[in-house]
Amino acid sequence: MKKLKIQGRYLAWEDGEPFFYLGDTAWELFHRLSREEMAHYFSQRARQGFTAVQAVALAEFEGVTVPNYYGRLPLCFTNDRPDPTKPDTASGYSYWDHVDYAVETAAENGLFVALLPTWGDKINLCWGKGPVIFDEENAYLYGKWIADRYKDRWNIIWMLGGDRPLEASHRAVIDSMARGIRQVDQNHLITFHPPGAKDSTDFLLDADYIDFHTSQTGHSTDQCYATDEIMGKMAAASPKPYLDSEPRYEDHPACFNDRIGYFWNDQDVRQNAYWNALAGACGHTYGNHSIWSMTRQPTSYFPYTWSEALTHPGAEQIGYVKKLRLSRDYFSLRPAPQLLEETFAGMGHMAAALGEDYAYFYAPLGVPFTVKLDLFPGCKQVRALWFDPRTGEEWVFAILHNAGSTLLAPPTQGKGCDWVLILEAVR
Repeated sequence: MKKLKIQGRYLAWEDGEPFFYLGDTAWELFHRLSREEMAHYFSQRARQGFTAVQAVALAEFEGVTVPNYYGRLPLCFTNDRPDPTKPDTASGYSYWDHVDYAVETAAENGLFVALLPTWGDKINLCWGKGPVIFDEENAYLYGKWIADRYKDRWNIIWMLGGDRPLEASHRAVIDSMARGIRQVDQNHLITFHPPGAKDSTDFLLDADYIDFHTSQTGHSTDQCYATDEIMGKMAAASPKPYLDSEPRYEDHPACFNDRIGYFWNDQDVRQNAYWNALAGACGHTYGNHSIWSMTRQPTSYFPYTWSEALTHPGAEQIGYVKKLRLSRDYFSLRPAPQLLEETFAGMGHMAAALGEDYAYFYAPLGVPFTVKLDLFPGCKQVRALWFDPRTGEEWVFAILHNAGSTLLAPPTQGKGCDWVLILEAVR
């Protein structure tokens, strides 16, 4: 079985090849799409450079009480309640056969499935429709069952949680589910998807079963212009890798208010991706508001069908952040804000990172900025390149002395005119 491992702050294959987690939130995938639709979805995401898809076995939109596309429910009922100890695997094309098909099709396209055993409202009904169906005992049994079903699939990452906070009783349920998974599956990594404006170190810092941490920086302005600070918070709290498993979604109403008339777009999602990558994240997650929900009938709140949104600009561009990260020595990259004389603030704030014989600088608004050189010991010159996050293209524009400071102006300025400066040692 092909396996991922933890290598310092990053993820890698067992042979040491770097793995950049580029995820898509497709929470309702198993629940709402047909086989043919899932095949189309996975092929598109593979073409766009994604490496993982986040999907939920017991989905948010009444996933245990409303049947999937083929009229099947995931669980049998006991005393008129969905029973997690009785997954419905009856003959015919069961709900779980459909999940199997999704996992297999993702694998054929080279994609991991970051599989949430359940959405969080089945554990903590602080909002949503639930119902709450898990306790410590049945969470353990369900964890064992679902892990046994998928333990031999190479392309599984377990993602516990599901957008709900963990109080003490809920933490006990998650711990129990993780224990059930780990009892039968020691091959796959485990992480946790937290509620908005939180990260997994807030709830599971001491959980030894967590292999890497994630945040949900979310869709409002609470954290959306400071996501790299959240990456830094996770880094300070734990030596484990970290990433953002739910930043701003493309086509999501800003601050959850469709009456404002502004929906986060490709420019917005690029900002979070590059800020986070230069903050040392082991990957990044993209999302589209009409895709996670698998919308079929657009509304003012979900403005497109999922198939229309599949090729929106942000989805086509997000793969370039992976391209950039894998283009040079992967494991040596570390945040390096000290390389900038001024970092600015808000949506225009700069980010910088330093690797082995290279450095990246992200200018989200194309504002001219001053770089401190003296970057590479024993090197007299550096090669300067611009990288375009809209096209993935890069080109050399100057050879600079590796000393002092220099003011550089990106090719264009303004909202949507983000650029990455690359500096390379000339040896």
